[in-house]
Amino acid sequence: MDGRERRETRHFSHWVGPGKPSGLDALPRLRHGSRTIFRPGGAAMSDLSLEQRLAAAARLVEAELESLLGDDVRPGETARPPRLMAAMRHGVLAGGKRLRPFLVLECAALFGVPARDALPTAAALELIHCYSLVHDDLPAMDDDDLRRGRPTVHKAYDEATAILVGDGLLTLAFETVAAPGAHADPAVRAELAVLLARAAGLGGMVGGQMLDLAAEGRFGDGAPLDLAEADIRRLQAMKTGALIRYACLAGAVLGGASPAERQALVAYGETIGLAFQVADDLIDHEGDATLAGKATGKDAARGKGTLVSLRGPQWARDELTRLVADAAARLTPFGGRAAILAEAARFIARRQA
Repeated sequence: MDGRERRETRHFSHWVGPGKPSGLDALPRLRHGSRTIFRPGGAAMSDLSLEQRLAAAARLVEAELESLLGDDVRPGETARPPRLMAAMRHGVLAGGKRLRPFLVLECAALFGVPARDALPTAAALELIHCYSLVHDDLPAMDDDDLRRGRPTVHKAYDEATAILVGDGLLTLAFETVAAPGAHADPAVRAELAVLLARAAGLGGMVGGQMLDLAAEGRFGDGAPLDLAEADIRRLQAMKTGALIRYACLAGAVLGGASPAERQALVAYGETIGLAFQVADDLIDHEGDATLAGKATGKDAARGKGTLVSLRGPQWARDELTRLVADAAARLTPFGGRAAILAEAARFIARRQA
């Protein structure tokens, strides 16, 4: 048994066994050698709710992340400092919906890719997302004390540790997506890594964060910028939408999708990325901080322009309805196989956290 086989056995054996299944154990399974594993997608899963599918994917991703963030030193490493590892686990293993990796798994499943084969890419994306949250929470950025109802990393530890946590998660993400376990074809791994760099980097998430800081008036005379709607949409497509778009595109890359299929999933990802941000702005505008697991009302306090502040909450709710319909239309080429992705768009639009 090689290293990858051992990793797969560790992740899946805890929910394969005799007796009456429940929860994740109740999900339909696929045979893999002498073992049975979960595979999202397909008609056999059509009777399961979105919440069950999200929970199943979250458990798979959580197990993968736990393995990646273990204390055992790996080949090529000298040591894994205990404080750094504990802080990284604090920033990553804090629950959450794991929506982005869920989208990787489900989009890959459209093309028959088993969850185990899409899992490293899904985990790499979640590491990027978690690094961005750790850095966003820092006093120099969004200055948040809570994340998912827990103290943020710089509050639980300190600012210097939080910076290094983000650095470590970012580099670990690229190690994960570039390693042989991500895909047998080196060209596919290289494409996944390049696309992830573009989504997370200066022309994507990081660039969007810079535009967001500028919009708050962090530079120049300190006054918030009066952004036009097109400017807000561009900022949000970079800061929030780029990683969601990548999740859908990565699934297509893993599945060897045709150019037309890729484009359909990219368009779907862009649509739900915008829906995610509009819903997030509504939560900040009128949501409950306890339900959200973080402070609300920050955008208005900073005078930051959002689509909600520009067009109003009722327009935002109407826009979410339109975006959900648009997302479903983008999935037309996949027929009923993409029903769960259409439901995911509705979930994104109605979420409260």
